[in-house]
Amino acid sequence: MSAISLRNVRKRYGKNDIIHGVDLEIEAGEFIVILGPSGCGKSTLLRMIAGLEEISGGEIAIGDRVVNKLEPRERGCAMVFQNYALYPHMTVAANIGYSLKVAGVPKAERDERVQKVAQSVGLGDYLDRRPAALSGGQRQRVAMARAMVREPKVFLFDEPFSNLDAKLRVAMRAEVRRLHRQLGVTSIFVTHDQVEAMTLADRLVIMNGGHVEQVGRPADIYDRPVSRFVADFIGSPAMNLLEGTFDENGHFVHGAGGRIAVSSLNGQRVPGRKIVLGIRPESVRRTNEATEGAIPGVVDYVEELGSARLIHADVAGSRLVALDTEGRELASGTPIHLTLDDALHAFSIEDGKRIDVHAPVNKTHTGDTQ
Repeated sequence: MSAISLRNVRKRYGKNDIIHGVDLEIEAGEFIVILGPSGCGKSTLLRMIAGLEEISGGEIAIGDRVVNKLEPRERGCAMVFQNYALYPHMTVAANIGYSLKVAGVPKAERDERVQKVAQSVGLGDYLDRRPAALSGGQRQRVAMARAMVREPKVFLFDEPFSNLDAKLRVAMRAEVRRLHRQLGVTSIFVTHDQVEAMTLADRLVIMNGGHVEQVGRPADIYDRPVSRFVADFIGSPAMNLLEGTFDENGHFVHGAGGRIAVSSLNGQRVPGRKIVLGIRPESVRRTNEATEGAIPGVVDYVEELGSARLIHADVAGSRLVALDTEGRELASGTPIHLTLDDALHAFSIEDGKRIDVHAPVNKTHTGDTQ
């Protein structure tokens, strides 16, 4: 196991900056997931750690060695790609053991290591088959076994499940997590799938436009996103985000004049102040009565999830999504009332940064009232 340190790491293609000074400390044995939309630089960052891309600035250290000038084979990393890249003319055993053969490992030792690794990933009965005779999940296991047999210091996964169907992806997530517990090797996993990220990671690294937006445990990032981008990106369904202004009574005014009581925002409720209000769908409840503080709306459409449903409602011109478990069908156009719990979030309307909802605001200078 090796710790990994990235210090002001940059990547530039011509005049275009792709990675903008990333700083990241990864502990030995950690499972880190780098998550972000397409084009955010997550795979480029992974490839720079592996040595497949040169860095334009900064420093990468694996263990106690700075590896900027080292070739990929000298860094102690094993990489699993989206494309399995198996040799079609070789058997599973030959594919797994190929790197050991190239390294000159004696055949007896090579066969022993291949057998051991193949058993650990459930391929013991498939060693004589060729890739064409395997399912997609089995091919991905071969790719992982090929990386494992080298006994690397670091595992690097570049969207390895993208070619698998939904059921196989779930199975492979469990497989990777089990192997990590078994081997304890420092691992970095790149994906754009947030469910994959939330279920696998010890810590998440959220990237946006070549910058690291937030680093933390999945639950912490979900509960306390540092920006509007993270709030919108993490969560399925996404967080409700409403732009609006506080009125003289401290209500949040949004859309076509809709008003929401938000007493939990405490000192943020300065008349005229503009913010972005964030509410998770599970924090929105349907109520059968027009009780005090309930928000009137009209059902736009409903997404059935089996054990629950997502109600998409029009609320004074704004869209509000509620997670509902009551089980009663709702038709489009049905009037409803919604209530919110106290788990509200607030973001700056100017730069999208999180606002501490408990911090008082200087009423003579709110900074975002224009």
